[in-house]
Amino acid sequence: MLRVLTACQAVAAGVVAARLSRGRTRPAPLVPGASGPPPQPVSVVIPARDEEARIEGCLRPLLADPHVSEVIVVDDESRDGTARLAARLGATVVPGMPLPDGWVGKQWALHQGVSAASGPIVVLLDADTRPKPGLCAELAALVGTSGRAPGRLVSAAPRFVCGGTAEQALHASFLAGLVYRFGPVGPAAAPDRLLVNGQCMAFRKEPLLRAGAFERVRGNLTDDVALGRLLARDGWTVAFRDAGALLEVDMHDSAAGVWREWGRSISLRDVTTGGALAADLAVVWLTLALPPLRLATGRPTPLDLGLLGQRLLLLAALRRSYARPGAGLALSPLLDALTAVRLTWSVLRPARTWRGRGYARPPVRRGAPPRRPARSAAR
Repeated sequence: MLRVLTACQAVAAGVVAARLSRGRTRPAPLVPGASGPPPQPVSVVIPARDEEARIEGCLRPLLADPHVSEVIVVDDESRDGTARLAARLGATVVPGMPLPDGWVGKQWALHQGVSAASGPIVVLLDADTRPKPGLCAELAALVGTSGRAPGRLVSAAPRFVCGGTAEQALHASFLAGLVYRFGPVGPAAAPDRLLVNGQCMAFRKEPLLRAGAFERVRGNLTDDVALGRLLARDGWTVAFRDAGALLEVDMHDSAAGVWREWGRSISLRDVTTGGALAADLAVVWLTLALPPLRLATGRPTPLDLGLLGQRLLLLAALRRSYARPGAGLALSPLLDALTAVRLTWSVLRPARTWRGRGYARPPVRRGAPPRRPARSAAR
């Protein structure tokens, strides 16, 4: 039995090493001013549900950015003062219509906001993002000026803001698990293993609406990855770039928030086949969780020690992912077994609630979704 486990661990270690090696070909990070003004007007769309406490930090820099033509906030039936604050600051507020059956709230809000946008280039941002001058111009340059199909979707990875040591430690351990499963940000991936970041995406409006994209992923809680993989299968170019110098995100208020909120979707359960989920669990348990557990018992193997060394080297790369890297980042390997537990829980007990709404389980995923929507969302 021990020999079988060792053989499986060696295979998983080889898979992880191959994924990490792709970091050598990752594109350069985005920097402000590299591309000049946007080629066409840019509309920014922000879906917001009960975001009064944090949306101001997102809106103020956008409203002061000369390269942004309009800022649209879709008020998704907020129960606080989100809409009043956004309007007072100068954003265009679109009152969200009641949620139709079969739709998840964020996709419905995005569909409404993108449809209302006047600019040919659209940037989507979450309310907890903190954009810096130059972000929208660089994203617009990557999207390009051609409106012909297939299109181009660009997503950006931010620097994360963590409020304490425990929060950063758990967040960094979760992030290491994603890197072990999918590789670093930047290099191209097959559609079924592709990642994007829904906190920041850009595209041309008309091709996306012609594709009926939001309607086709209307029931997915992991909406961003569902959208990116759908468009990639349609032939779109999907790019994921490091924009840490231009974007920060303050997602959670505690380690408990990381465990609860990010943990609910970390398995990507509703966009991943059962075989791929099993492989992800094997990789994380064998290469991320098992080495520190064996070290704690005083019985690590040479392969365990090599994997621990690899994990420590990853810390240096992850420093660039945090606005203020600190002790939490260094302590994150101690929580890797907890990351494996949370991933397993997310696979076996996927959450179907978010922001006070509950959603029915979608149909079991069997192969790729249809390439054409039954009814165009552009209508």
